[in-house]
Amino acid sequence: MKLESSKKHDTIFSIFINAFFLIIVLIVLIPFALLFLSSFHPGNDLMRYGLNFSLNPDSFTLNNYRLLFEGDNNYFFWFRNSVVITLIQVAFTLFLSSAVGYAFGVYQFKYKNIIFLAVLIVMMIPTEIILLPLYRLISVFKLIDSKWGVILPYIVSPVLIFFFRQYSSGIPKDFLDAARIDGCTEYGIYFKIMVPILKPAFAAMAINQGMNSWNNFLWPMIVLRSPQNITLPVGLQSLMSPYGNNYDLLLAGSVIAVLPILILFLLLQKYFITGLTAGGVKG
Repeated sequence: MKLESSKKHDTIFSIFINAFFLIIVLIVLIPFALLFLSSFHPGNDLMRYGLNFSLNPDSFTLNNYRLLFEGDNNYFFWFRNSVVITLIQVAFTLFLSSAVGYAFGVYQFKYKNIIFLAVLIVMMIPTEIILLPLYRLISVFKLIDSKWGVILPYIVSPVLIFFFRQYSSGIPKDFLDAARIDGCTEYGIYFKIMVPILKPAFAAMAINQGMNSWNNFLWPMIVLRSPQNITLPVGLQSLMSPYGNNYDLLLAGSVIAVLPILILFLLLQKYFITGLTAGGVKG
């Protein structure tokens, strides 16, 4: 009887948990569904009725997507700039941050704890506080209105350093000692042994860093000036002006802007949970 009661209790609890998470999923997906359906409405309907789930066949149109790439719109350039900046920033940030985090997690050197404390302090400083000195530095290097002016300040992430340090600390040192006995160099240990082991961590942080870079708005808006050089978030914001609000183009452009991050997550999702959970476990 106790066993049957326990199974019944587990079943009820499982149903409750599944229902709870189903509600959470619906709450998360409803704004995206609303955005997607509204992107096929003409601009006049959007101004008259606002965002809604109705999709009248008579008013269904693809003109919003077509107009993004026609006329004076620079949507293609915005999208291309965001892709280039995101790819370069993610690649450099993952490599440099993982190397630094690996060094903190594996090696012992002088002032290690003090330097790592400095990394933690930097991690706690809001970006907005250092915008002015950061802008002055980029201006001195003559990188205003260039992609590198957006990329370089975020090329190493203290959050990623902390994550890779925790991940590397949980890896048995026997792998490294065996490689050294076999004559492998320290660089060889990192590239041939650690990088394959860190694949789940790379995948998890690629999604995290990719989202941050793709959605970054404030810093690109400050650094970039030319309409052909601005990124997608800045470009979409420029569609909203005192002289007219292009909600139809804004919604269509937002739908396309979501796709790269969605594709990135679908490609790396099998590593995502593994990377996040393993990074927080030591030993």
